[in-house]
Amino acid sequence: MLTDKNGNVLSADVATGKIINRFFAYAQEFSLYLIRLAGFIPSHIIRKIIYELYGVSIGANSFIHMGAKFNEPWRVKIGEGTIIGENCFLDGRANLIIGNNVDIASDVMIWNSEHDVHSNDFSARSADILIGDYVFIGPRAIILPGVKIGQGAVVAAGAVVSKDVPDMMIVGGVPAKEIGMRRASELNYKLGRPRLFQ
Repeated sequence: MLTDKNGNVLSADVATGKIINRFFAYAQEFSLYLIRLAGFIPSHIIRKIIYELYGVSIGANSFIHMGAKFNEPWRVKIGEGTIIGENCFLDGRANLIIGNNVDIASDVMIWNSEHDVHSNDFSARSADILIGDYVFIGPRAIILPGVKIGQGAVVAAGAVVSKDVPDMMIVGGVPAKEIGMRRASELNYKLGRPRLFQ
């Protein structure tokens, strides 16, 4: 007699479906392991080719530094002229759309799926994340599901963003709150080059 993780008895059809799903899950986990290994190749060009083969959409003159990790990379879309720092985590279990000329510092985690702690079965919930043009996200910031970060907004280092951030607003803290506004009237810069071999 086969049972699930909660001890419920499973029919042969349900058990077979679960076994097949488990093998697909293992295959996906192995695929994510391979793309993580690709993140340690010290060449922006080779990494970009591999990421695009996995379905990541990467705009012209955009770069992802070494050590990036992904979930379901085919839902990750990165605009033009964007630089993503070392060891970032980009979650694609829902749509993750990153705009043009976005600067994402090292060790940033962008999560668009999380467990519902109020659910009886601890089920997952997912929501799209949209990051506008000219956004700067500081080191070790965390962006949570369903957040929209407006054009030109700044997320301070170590902030945990759980709510939308309006255009040009500077937020920081845990949870992130407004700490100021950018004083630039019109953003039109391009980011510098990525560091070689990183």
